[in-house]
Amino acid sequence: MKKRSKAMWEMEAGNDKPAMTMGLDLGDRYSRYCLLNEESEVVEEGRIQSTEAALRRHFEGEARQRIALECGWQSPWVSRLLKTLGHQVLVANPRKIPALTASVSKNDRNDAEALARFAAADPKLLSPVHHRSLKRQQDLNLIQARATLVHARTMIVNAVRGLVKSAGGRLPACSTESLPVRGQASIPPSLVTVATPLFKQIALLNEQIGSMDQQIEKLAVKYPEIAVLRTAPGVGPLVAATYVLTLDRPDAANRSAGAFLGLRPGQSQSGDSDPQRRISKAGDTYLRSLLVQSAQYILGRFGPDSALRRWGLKLASTGGKRGKKRAIVAVARKLAVLLHSMWRSRQRFQPFPQPATEAAVA
Repeated sequence: MKKRSKAMWEMEAGNDKPAMTMGLDLGDRYSRYCLLNEESEVVEEGRIQSTEAALRRHFEGEARQRIALECGWQSPWVSRLLKTLGHQVLVANPRKIPALTASVSKNDRNDAEALARFAAADPKLLSPVHHRSLKRQQDLNLIQARATLVHARTMIVNAVRGLVKSAGGRLPACSTESLPVRGQASIPPSLVTVATPLFKQIALLNEQIGSMDQQIEKLAVKYPEIAVLRTAPGVGPLVAATYVLTLDRPDAANRSAGAFLGLRPGQSQSGDSDPQRRISKAGDTYLRSLLVQSAQYILGRFGPDSALRRWGLKLASTGGKRGKKRAIVAVARKLAVLLHSMWRSRQRFQPFPQPATEAAVA
């Protein structure tokens, strides 16, 4: 469809809401769009190739628009491109918009119009998310690539242990780093041909993961807050770097950092009914798993003494085995809030913080 005249999109300088609002449903090859005027009437619909060149041809030189798109694999680079072209971009959180994800008439055309109407009515309806900068995204890619290699290594280790066990043998209990050397002697002769390539892959992955760990260690030079977060127990360079790069900025969450990472129980309150629910598991899955691992260390036998550890152990002592699991999640949630507070204040971890009144007197 032919594009509308640029004169139709003129608006007063300084107006926060552009005159025209667009919903853009991104696809791998083509993206559907729907353009609304100030009266929320559809004035243009169509599709664009999902390439930088095609998006530039369509949006470059046009008057400023409010453009809403769903968060996904392509939304980071598309949102950055549209912002550089002078448009106001809103990245919708699809998890919080059931009208899009659970619609009985879901298709690209309807999704584009729904995005446009939500953005025109009230941007808060989109629960907009903030994409990190390209530089931070590249650093976070390093952590995500490492997590992929660790997952692949775990699958190979489990496979080779299962193969040896099925043949009546057993590999020694040892670290993954030493398994390729110590495990060779425990391979039954009938499995040497099959297991040797697997051990070689484990050794190669160990080397690659170790190289990535060294690169993650160097991130503290670019992000000084990582060194502050590492003073907390159970928080090493990987956890601190993942926390900083995932939240992106200290004002992304406040005391709701635990809820932001899905460590708070979900809510379904209505009238007098307020049932107890499991944690929401919203937010970044990998960072949540790292915080749970940190909480397990804090409550473990090697965890240093601190007010957080004492609180968690007291909680774990009630409720048996289930109480221990709940204590781990609770400590992970408190740790998420604590790290956020340390990030904002740039203060190192205090095992036994003073109450506000005592601190004022001191």
